[in-house]
Amino acid sequence: MSEPRLGVAIVTMGNRPRELDALLASVAKQDVAPVRLVVVGNGTPLPEFPAYPGEVTAVELDENLGCPGGRNVALRRLREFGDVDVAVELDDDGLLVDPGVFRTVRDLFAADPRLGIIGFRIADETGETQRRHVPRLRAGDPMRGGPVTAFLGGGHAFSMRMLAETGDWPAEFFFTHEETDLAWRALDAGWTIRYEPELLLQHPKTSPARHAVYYRMTARNRVWLARRRLPLPLIPVYLGVWTLLTLARTRSAAGLRAWAAGFLEGWRTPCGERRPMRWRTVRLMTRLGRPPVL
Repeated sequence: MSEPRLGVAIVTMGNRPRELDALLASVAKQDVAPVRLVVVGNGTPLPEFPAYPGEVTAVELDENLGCPGGRNVALRRLREFGDVDVAVELDDDGLLVDPGVFRTVRDLFAADPRLGIIGFRIADETGETQRRHVPRLRAGDPMRGGPVTAFLGGGHAFSMRMLAETGDWPAEFFFTHEETDLAWRALDAGWTIRYEPELLLQHPKTSPARHAVYYRMTARNRVWLARRRLPLPLIPVYLGVWTLLTLARTRSAAGLRAWAAGFLEGWRTPCGERRPMRWRTVRLMTRLGRPPVL
């Protein structure tokens, strides 16, 4: 396979200008330059980008479409250019510490035509990777890479051929679990997902619960995910497991009330097209260590 051409997509809400400048400077230092760089202002105007010496395609949206919706806009723009084989998506407050990240991404995709997604390792400035950022149930060693069933939203790379087959992000999710929906579609279509811990995106330590909509959208989107992608017998198992985990982990009464409202919303509202995964995909995920009930 010839060397794939990389495009970079970054979505910003305009509230991290210094972090975005630092990220763009780290993109500029990569020893393999992307052929395209798209920055989407998700409901915000965009400034100039002096930290990046190359051409930046700026797209300003009138409203915040959420993370998956904004990324879909960036992917459509990359697709319109017609010269991008791999899309690298990065959080606007991330940082590429190693200048060889894009070269490794290019080489991995060149070596495996069925590689669909590469997930980066996310670590803070001290080198610590939070447990929730390791896409395996056995999360004790964040340096153990290989085939997985999920990927990290903050830093990853997609085969554009894969997206043409599976479709882009589920924009209606707006926030949380959009990665799982896309990952399950990729696996079901026969594409491989790899976690590559050598591909580091430095990112500040955060909690998803910092977002006011976290509990409601987490519950709603889990129900949507189950309704859209799981075989019927697995839907009550998946939702039952996550209900028990939520009750055990959540210490906020207000959070539990918001979660319950979101759970009901997930059943009462349209979830999009139902395309449940094949049982062979369930078996594959189980062999990889994470059956689609956890």
